[in-house]
Amino acid sequence: MSSPAQFSPQGSEVQTFPGELTLRALVTGACLGAVLTPCNVYAGLKIGWSFNMSITALLLGFLFWRILLRPFTARPWEILESNISQTTASSAASIISGGLVAPIPALALVSGVMLAPGPLIAWVFAVSFLGVWVAWYLRVPLLYRSGLAYPAGTVTAETMVELFGHGRAAMQRVKVLLSAAVVSGGLKGLDTLLWTIPRWSPGALPAKLTFVFDPSLLLTGFGAIIGLRAGLSLLGGALAAWAGLGPWLIRSGHIEVAPGETSYFVPLVEWLLWPGVALMVTATVTTLVANLVKRRRHRIAGDDLPVTESHRVTRLCALLGAATLVIVLEVAVMGIGIVPALASIPMAFFLAAVVGRVVGETGIPPIGAVGKLSQLSFSVIAPAQVTTNLMTANVAGGAAGQTADLLNDFKCGLAVGASPGRQVAAQCVGIATGSIVGSLVYLSLVPDPQSMLLTAEWPAPAVATWKAVAEMLTDGLGALPGSAIIAMLLAAFLGTVLGVLDAVLPAATLRFVPSASAMGLAFVIPASTSLGLFYGALLAALLARFFHKWSKAYLLAAAAGLVAGESLMGVMLAGLSMAG
Repeated sequence: MSSPAQFSPQGSEVQTFPGELTLRALVTGACLGAVLTPCNVYAGLKIGWSFNMSITALLLGFLFWRILLRPFTARPWEILESNISQTTASSAASIISGGLVAPIPALALVSGVMLAPGPLIAWVFAVSFLGVWVAWYLRVPLLYRSGLAYPAGTVTAETMVELFGHGRAAMQRVKVLLSAAVVSGGLKGLDTLLWTIPRWSPGALPAKLTFVFDPSLLLTGFGAIIGLRAGLSLLGGALAAWAGLGPWLIRSGHIEVAPGETSYFVPLVEWLLWPGVALMVTATVTTLVANLVKRRRHRIAGDDLPVTESHRVTRLCALLGAATLVIVLEVAVMGIGIVPALASIPMAFFLAAVVGRVVGETGIPPIGAVGKLSQLSFSVIAPAQVTTNLMTANVAGGAAGQTADLLNDFKCGLAVGASPGRQVAAQCVGIATGSIVGSLVYLSLVPDPQSMLLTAEWPAPAVATWKAVAEMLTDGLGALPGSAIIAMLLAAFLGTVLGVLDAVLPAATLRFVPSASAMGLAFVIPASTSLGLFYGALLAALLARFFHKWSKAYLLAAAAGLVAGESLMGVMLAGLSMAG
């Protein structure tokens, strides 16, 4: 295997690897993205969930070039080409954060507005393109200075290194990875196709409050990567939200639930997301500000690395160009006033930073949660304007989704010695592919959203939530229950305290302090998901404690395999559902 290029922490290139941004890498990634994007559109409209396609694209590209076509190619498929390919494909598949399975169909349900293919493609591309340049700005503070795990990027990098590795140790790790993938994928297939694995819950914490055993080994794999601090914080947040606040909200009458409800998730999360988002946002902002103050007082390693003026100008012009494109489409296509259109850009940047930090720590991007915060903000700026409420939040969600995806790719690229600038180029090719394919697939699946969505065939839970929040906030901030506002203020205070501690405490002490990002996330996802991540983090900690040598050599490979296996099987099952 050829040696990859080496890069400074700021991304300044030291040695160029000529076979990185190749035509075949971009075409492979675009083709894979065109295949994987419909799976996420379908899954988003069905269950409100999507898959991170990085590992799926990585393995499919490796299978195609290194196994199927290896006898027919003069130049082998190299690791940096593989990284460009998966960057392109994953950005295409993550295009649904551009609004295709939430605010865009919600707008159709509320106002009857259906975008034609051309404007829809342009809109989805524009909000996603903005996220690329937000990620470029956040790369240094979130990747190099904060040292966040970015589990999806870490898993992808580990998988990539093992696939392209040589020697007995590398092959042994590949065997561990593949074995874990077979187990994870097999369990997913068994649960979906042959026999539904029983979901049990402890008697004191009923299933209606989402305390259900989830047999997902993907969650176990992610939990093993995020670490015990984040895992315990998720557990604590789940207990506070779903075992503490949830039952109290129902008993006190703040939340009404139907007697026949099988799950209280939807009615409860519409209240719980507000303190959860406040906790994540205030902690992120406080940590970023505190780190900025620290850098002014003390030199940070890497601050003296050269960044040329031309790089700064290019980066700023690209961000301003992307912002201008979004604003023009907001005004011309969506009919949004110039003031809220201008305000949507700093809001998108701010919320993308929040998502970037949360996904770096937990692996789960809270796109829907920060979208609701944007909806709340614009209910004050432009009250009783549903289109403005939904589409400005769409800007924030679209930018945040691509920011999270590209930061994960940057994390992967950092591990294998890739060029950040070339990854940005690949990301742009990916979002162009995903915008076209995703928009056409969405229009084909639901040509009449008002009659087809929120039905047994297309439940579209994310659409229902965005629609409900937009309608509730037509009267502005006053539409929020007073209890939710009090909870937000308390959560904001706690997030501020934890954010300061996160910035000032040494790592050895910080592991005993809860993670505000992980706790806040637990308020907006089912308790079963938090528990699954906690189980994985606990298992990894126990293995590291009692089987240290094995864990050091194979734990990350095993975790990557668990994530890869279920992801691949999930994509296959989604494809089978579409074919059926």
